[in-house]
Amino acid sequence: MQNMKIYTDVCCLNRPFDDQSQDRIYLEAEAVLTILTHCQKGEWTLTSSDMIDYELSRLTNSVKLQKIRGIYSIAGERITVTQEVKGLSRIFQQNGVKLLDSLHLALCEAYSRDILLTTDNNFIRAIGRLKINTRIANPVTWLMEVMTNEQ
Repeated sequence: MQNMKIYTDVCCLNRPFDDQSQDRIYLEAEAVLTILTHCQKGEWTLTSSDMIDYELSRLTNSVKLQKIRGIYSIAGERITVTQEVKGLSRIFQQNGVKLLDSLHLALCEAYSRDILLTTDNNFIRAIGRLKINTRIANPVTWLMEVMTNEQ
């Protein structure tokens, strides 16, 4: 899948630096790192946003923040919150999506991102009933689908 426009929420960016002793966290971390490698090679495009920057600014662990900013620096495109994004966010919130999640989703919808990756199962469930164009998935699930389709 060439020219895939990928958006990850902050929980995905955090995953490679979380405690790897649980199998799920380890697998998600490896999937995120693999996806970021494809982005770094220019095969896919990682998207940055002012919402991700805002969430990162709230992290208190400076060592972790420095590491996340290092991997996040490979983002090839940047998108910003506009009035359209705020309007979409309000609609998503009225349908049960949390504020920050609704803004990430609204950014992806407004800027036509192909995939929004998250490790937050509640977020994935919350948007299950919405009619949206952006695909949302766990990085492990999505990467396995992409790898299967490329064979």
